[in-house]
Amino acid sequence: MGYIGTTDDERREMLHVIGVSSIEDLFEDVPQSIRVKGLLDLPPAHSEIEVYHSIREIESKNSCLRCFVGAGAYNHFVPSVVDQLALRSEYYTAYTPYQPEVSQGTLTAIFEFQTMICRLTGMDAANASLYDGATSLAEAVLMSVRINNRDRIVISDTVNPHYRGVLETYAWANDIVIEAVSSEGSADVSRLEELIDDTTSAVVIQNPNFFGIIEDIEPIAAIAHNSGAQVIIVITEPLSLGLLKSPGKLGADIVCGEAQAFGNYPGFGGPYLGILAVRKEFLRKIPGRLVGRTLDLDGNESFVLTMQTREQHIRRERATSNICTNQGLCALRTVIYLSLLGNRLRDLAELNHRIASHLLRRLTDKGFEKAFDKPFFNEFVVRLNNAKEIHEKIKNNGYILGIPLEDHYPYLKDCLLICCTEQNTIEDIDTLLSVLEGVA
Repeated sequence: MGYIGTTDDERREMLHVIGVSSIEDLFEDVPQSIRVKGLLDLPPAHSEIEVYHSIREIESKNSCLRCFVGAGAYNHFVPSVVDQLALRSEYYTAYTPYQPEVSQGTLTAIFEFQTMICRLTGMDAANASLYDGATSLAEAVLMSVRINNRDRIVISDTVNPHYRGVLETYAWANDIVIEAVSSEGSADVSRLEELIDDTTSAVVIQNPNFFGIIEDIEPIAAIAHNSGAQVIIVITEPLSLGLLKSPGKLGADIVCGEAQAFGNYPGFGGPYLGILAVRKEFLRKIPGRLVGRTLDLDGNESFVLTMQTREQHIRRERATSNICTNQGLCALRTVIYLSLLGNRLRDLAELNHRIASHLLRRLTDKGFEKAFDKPFFNEFVVRLNNAKEIHEKIKNNGYILGIPLEDHYPYLKDCLLICCTEQNTIEDIDTLLSVLEGVA
């Protein structure tokens, strides 16, 4: 292994400068058990028509399952006009707006995205988006550390476990201490109060939380602010903002999370769309880009990159983040979707809650136990015997009924996290319950 275009002496010098003796030392953190030994086991080259037939064969194995899964990726209906407008060549060929004077369309879309996120979250400013919800949480935490020069974070374990995993990696690399607070369905306020002190940089709460439960944020925010800590609220199901009090009114200093549900498909793991919004006093600590509106020399409305705090634009040591782009196309889809939906956002949010409530009532009527008797939005947890086994049997019958929680929360053995959206019809629910009776 080596560097193309460099001599052996140059390679040795580069290794010496970074303090390692060999290329292999750079990868010592990668466990041996997952490293590839020898060459990749790839088939020989195929012609285009052979590749086409192979792909069609793989495609034929796909099945159309009725989905009752959320947990950070939500199956909402996307109007066809979103696809049609977003696929216009002037949008999907656009890249980073390095030259604002010739990027007015891109900058306008980003500005509208920022405006919509601010109105939904009740915050003063939002950036031009981040990669996804998990990295936006990590960036929010790094931002809080820059604000108050504290290196300790208190987080409820009701935050999405995948988000917490990403945060732990960022924290390890930045010498930040993460203290997770165990809970029983919703954040343990008394335990949080015990841990929050004048060394705490931020308190992280998800709302609705990973179990779909609506958290009581205001007392937690008061405790955090009394100790000089920021309050970071994580949003993974942004549709809830159409129904619930905004994070800004609940006391949030930073709002982060995911906007995939607004006009973007779940997509087998991506792409996603991270959001980050802040109070105005923290504006200059925000990572990434921020688009502003102004007037040009002729008095015409125009848009500019007001802030560019990423490492490509300013001295690396002054950069707030190494985030190198924003999810411009996904953000555009969100703008189109929300523009179409308008004030009907609340109606759609209420519909999601009603469908989820209907399914929960039907399940409890049939003897299944709800794990938490607390307010929820469109997700809830149900306890049933042999949850993993039933989950697989249901899948074989054409339904994905939630996700088993035991792997992430051992105390929730035999529990499923179930989600309903407007995509789930009453007929779907009736059939699902019939199938469930047959396999449970």
